Amino acid sequence: MPTPPGAPAEDAARRDRMRAKGPWPAGHPPVKFGRVGVLLMNLGTPDATDYWSMRRYLREFLSDRRVIEEPRWKWWPILNLIILQTRPQKKGKDYDTIWNRERDEGPLKTITRDQTEKLAARLAEGALGDKGRDVVVDWAMRYGNPSVADRLAALQAQGCEKILAVPLYPQYAAATSATACDKLFEALMAMRWQPAIRIAPPYHDEPVYIDALASSLREELGRLDFEPERILVSFHGVPQSYLDKGDPYHCHCAKTWRLLREQMGWPVERFPMSFQSRFGPEEWLKPYTDETVKAMAAEGVKRLAVVTPGFSADCLETIEEIGGENCEYFLHGGGEKFAAIPCLNASPQGMAVIESIVRRELQGWI
Repeated sequence: MPTPPGAPAEDAARRDRMRAKGPWPAGHPPVKFGRVGVLLMNLGTPDATDYWSMRRYLREFLSDRRVIEEPRWKWWPILNLIILQTRPQKKGKDYDTIWNRERDEGPLKTITRDQTEKLAARLAEGALGDKGRDVVVDWAMRYGNPSVADRLAALQAQGCEKILAVPLYPQYAAATSATACDKLFEALMAMRWQPAIRIAPPYHDEPVYIDALASSLREELGRLDFEPERILVSFHGVPQSYLDKGDPYHCHCAKTWRLLREQMGWPVERFPMSFQSRFGPEEWLKPYTDETVKAMAAEGVKRLAVVTPGFSADCLETIEEIGGENCEYFLHGGGEKFAAIPCLNASPQGMAVIESIVRRELQGWI
């Protein structure tokens, strides 16, 4: 039986013919059009663990005025004459302990690529029907590679006239979400033909996100060979001055913590919150994770698990800093059992969050 006019298969075939031949006059260069792009954006990772690769990555990261808000005259000599002389070696050794040898890349790249591929498959197979073929999913890193500018250009080259950018940070911060968008807008400034852009909002209190965290946490705790006395909720820190200037990050973290605690049905005493990864002498958001872990061990806590819901994918800060450094603090301080709970990553729960946000934000375009 022939396909009736206007059916999805005929529509798709007609669109493909138009993309191949185009409705333009003779001599006009071919232009792809009619698709929608989704660009997942995460922080970044060095290209390798050697000194020069680490130096390039750290220079780009620590030169970002959203990340370091010190005056340039003050920060430039500190960065170039002190930090970039010594820190690349140290951080290179840290990255080397978590490096994906098979792909020769950091785990953040591996996981973000996996998230992208699974999202593309979910959109193609889900309720979008044939229109799912018109959605192109890609990924980029704010620092390092693949760059935002390169992937934005690649999406446009595939005919994406509308692009949804998804910063993979549940809690908004100027030093994460905003700087990712800055890089996107910077790339747009160099484009003659700009695609229409949407930015997905932070999702720190989305029910699908809280449900996913709770489900994943229950699963991971069930896999342990011990029952933790405490489950510490550790978020990446930012300087206290950023909060004082109006950054909502602390409030977003606190709300995620409260909602997850209520979902799990645990008291504050068993499920405390802290902030990790502080850098430099300035005061950062408190309490500090490392000091909290040491204090728990000193108090006689023997069994501890740490969950990091502010990270959408495992990376140096979760694998090495929590699973390595803070584990050592706890065990050396008298603790006996320690577990670093994996992030949502590309798990079914993690993909449910990303897919839900993307489908919602694509409404009206698809």
